Amino acid sequence: MNFTWGFYRDFDLTVLLPVVTNSLEMRSTPTVSGSGLGDGLLLVKYRFYRRDSPRGTTQASITFGPKLPTGRTDLTDASGRRLPAGLQPGSGSTDWFMAANWTYTGLANVKRLVADEDFHFQLRSQGTQATRLGSDFHSRFWLSYRPYEAADGSREWFIGPVVTWLHSQDDRVAGVNQPGSGGSVLLAGITTYVGVRSGMHLWLGLDWDVAHSNGAQFMPLRRNISFGITQQFRMHLLR
Repeated sequence: MNFTWGFYRDFDLTVLLPVVTNSLEMRSTPTVSGSGLGDGLLLVKYRFYRRDSPRGTTQASITFGPKLPTGRTDLTDASGRRLPAGLQPGSGSTDWFMAANWTYTGLANVKRLVADEDFHFQLRSQGTQATRLGSDFHSRFWLSYRPYEAADGSREWFIGPVVTWLHSQDDRVAGVNQPGSGGSVLLAGITTYVGVRSGMHLWLGLDWDVAHSNGAQFMPLRRNISFGITQQFRMHLLR
């Protein structure tokens, strides 16, 4: 669930509660997987730059706020053993989230070509199973083209390739560093975003592992599927 409220010009408040499914595939053991509520995010976004021109809009923003330990941390395997902290939907820790986003419309003077770059950093603390998962850095670049837009702007379609780089530091268990548990992953894929009617959008993202680190304990993300539905509405507050 993602609830965003534009409470003031250029300021948004976002409450995000994800449902997470993790799956660990190894040649020598059966696949281990599970789903549950993930950690929630309470974020404030500030758009500090916007410029409109005949080719489109350029804008930049920053986002910050806490990640709260709302996620499930008790998933077990087929034999009833509790899964490691890194495979749980939640972390059990209260962390700090920071992000920066930049959007440029009209790349190479093509009016419907949009470049979107997102950086975010997650500073982690100790959580479930006395484990402090490694802090994460995430860079995502989406180059999208809008092949269709209704004259009144109520319907539109964006689609294009995505390149994502993920880097995580080593985990710490009971205060002891776990060498080789952190690493980097390069993902490539495609994302599409469809406006089906005024205020309602559907999006779908598919990403696959292109290259990753070979740390002894590192578990790279091999593929990622994300999807969602958004509905915009007005809140009439009493004055």
